[in-house]
Amino acid sequence: MSDRVLVTSAWPYINVTPHLGNLVGSVLSADVTARFYRMKGVDVLFVSGSDEHGTPIEVEALRQGVTPKVLTEKNHRYVSELFRKWEISFDNYTFTESLVHKAFVQRTLLDIQRNGYIFEQETQMLYCEHEQRFLPDRFVEGKCPHCGAEKARGDQCDLCGKLLEPTLLVEPYCILCKNKPIIKTTKHWYIDLLKLTEPLSQYIKTNQQLPANVKSFSLNWIKEGLKPRAVTRDVDWGIPAPFDGAEGKTIYVWIDAVLGYISAAMEQAQRVGQPEKWKEFWLNNHAKTLYFVGKDNIPFHTIILPALLLASGQEYNLPWNVSATEFLQFRGQKASKSQRVGIWIDEALEMFPVDYWRFFLISTRPESKDTNFTWTIFADKINADLNDTFGNFIHRTLSFIASKFESTIPTHTKLDQGDQAILDTIKEKVQQVSKEIETGWLQSAATTFISISRIGNQYLNTKEPWNLMKTDKEKAATIFYVAAQIVKAATVVAAPFIPQTAQQIWQTLQLPETINKWNEAIIPIKTGHKISKPTPLFHKIETDEIKLDEQLSEIRLKMGTLSK
Repeated sequence: MSDRVLVTSAWPYINVTPHLGNLVGSVLSADVTARFYRMKGVDVLFVSGSDEHGTPIEVEALRQGVTPKVLTEKNHRYVSELFRKWEISFDNYTFTESLVHKAFVQRTLLDIQRNGYIFEQETQMLYCEHEQRFLPDRFVEGKCPHCGAEKARGDQCDLCGKLLEPTLLVEPYCILCKNKPIIKTTKHWYIDLLKLTEPLSQYIKTNQQLPANVKSFSLNWIKEGLKPRAVTRDVDWGIPAPFDGAEGKTIYVWIDAVLGYISAAMEQAQRVGQPEKWKEFWLNNHAKTLYFVGKDNIPFHTIILPALLLASGQEYNLPWNVSATEFLQFRGQKASKSQRVGIWIDEALEMFPVDYWRFFLISTRPESKDTNFTWTIFADKINADLNDTFGNFIHRTLSFIASKFESTIPTHTKLDQGDQAILDTIKEKVQQVSKEIETGWLQSAATTFISISRIGNQYLNTKEPWNLMKTDKEKAATIFYVAAQIVKAATVVAAPFIPQTAQQIWQTLQLPETINKWNEAIIPIKTGHKISKPTPLFHKIETDEIKLDEQLSEIRLKMGTLSK
């Protein structure tokens, strides 16, 4: 295992509050992974930030009648606080208006230009005569030229995932006034991706860590032929383009955002008074860089970002792994901020505690296919796994120890073959969770961590120690000694997934400080150790409760109050 790991999550557009699909595809998955690596003793840097630039921000600001700066500053504060409530353990959650970020982007693009990978040329763009402005990216919609989907945006089609240029859209229209635009000549600066075809192809082919879906998507993209990609845009809001003659133009938002992974590391290094520390993650080829994104962001992290890094002339680490989820659907539709479809991360916390959501989202993470959220699936998952399996095992074990053994881990006689076999199995499960997180299979890891408490329940049900209390108390004590070890292992392994609950159990066990070492899972609690009286960890979700939450969600959706 590498001694340094950079964990990143895709920078969320800050035009509206993120929905659950945004969260599970990037931020939450990254957090579980970062927490795990820290517990393994690895030097972790977990960074991301609010994407404050780009046309979605301008569109939303115009809709609200405020400036982009006012909108993004307000939303950044709000979303940052929401991520804290979701227990997201960022080392640095920054924003693209950061002075460190803006200076780094401009400096890097000038390096790329000097290295011969950026050129300028006149091009034809869509222009709205009514609004008297060019229509890049999100300012224009139309039919996708590849799959025919309606409402394809000027930068990408959500349905087929193809990156687009506004002029490629069929039957385009301005989203501000719905008028048909004209074509007008303008000048832009482009990165020549064609020149980077061979190194990009080699990077993807030889990267054994990339998941199959990411690798095949990226290689197909290259096979179709890389084309120059615009670096500049005719919009006011963004980082000013640093090129001679590019006055009034700004940097394309996705060029801007992916370079933020480096600038966020630089900014954090400055904050902690070690300004060169970022190099240990970016210029040290023994460090791993992990990216968590939705599948629509794959090409930006396997093509655009590596192209920028290679063209810069610096020996930056290329992405070691890009974990890309499929889509979380809501009633059969892709969750979408722009279309107001889904459950928003602030709304979710008003309904149920954060650990309910963290566990549900990771345990149903759309790793190999799209998943569909329903309240019934949510309730069934929480009730069966968190409440009836994990919570039940922890509570029944600690309650029995508290009432029958004076809140003291009982003394055990010699463990029989069955007892030792159970403890050996638990150790194997701990190692399995570790391997699954390391390979990016977080849904499987969540299932395995729940299986530890399921084994504990089966052990108690088979041994029936409560019946032995009158006839063989020593044997009953041994059984609960073993059960206490399973509780500890389950608690440690649960910490990356449900940190609040895990810490609550840790405190009930009266173990020191916080859970911060993965190997604590296999270190026994000593006999004679005192614990506190446990309290129930979860509550069963009743049918009436989910019906009420579904109705509230529907009302908020119709009222348009899901967007803050």
